[in-house]
Amino acid sequence: MNVSPRAVEVIKHHEGVRSRPYRCPAALWTIGVGHVMYPDQARLPLDQRGSVALRPDDDRIFSQEEIDAILRHDLERFERGVERYCPIPLTQGQFDGLVSFAFNVGLGTLQRSTLRQKLLRGDAQGAADEFLKYTLAGGKVLRGLVTRRNDERAIFMS
Repeated sequence: MNVSPRAVEVIKHHEGVRSRPYRCPAALWTIGVGHVMYPDQARLPLDQRGSVALRPDDDRIFSQEEIDAILRHDLERFERGVERYCPIPLTQGQFDGLVSFAFNVGLGTLQRSTLRQKLLRGDAQGAADEFLKYTLAGGKVLRGLVTRRNDERAIFMS
């Protein structure tokens, strides 16, 4: 199954789309829709990541077509992960909501989540309600995460 165009737009809206490379809050070179440009940089301690220079051929404005291709490639990993961790028949809405959720919090969080456990037990309503438990960052409820989780929940229930 593939994520729908509607879900791609929700992910872009909540993640943001950047056409120039930038350093994310974790000091990683990032482009497009949260794509880490140099994965090896993430293996460095946080205080050493700033020493990694942007490669000259990456110091440019990326086209929308390039950004969309990078996102499509990144989403494939999350589509496979949702299929692996939720090996039950899913509606397009459920699949879309889960892919957006996993794209934001990671496949490991999806794998360990009570959201997944409830879904696998056949409790789709209970699973939908679990989205709203993932709104904290740094121990605080973030309004943007509340909005995102409500959007993901609505897609999941559609």
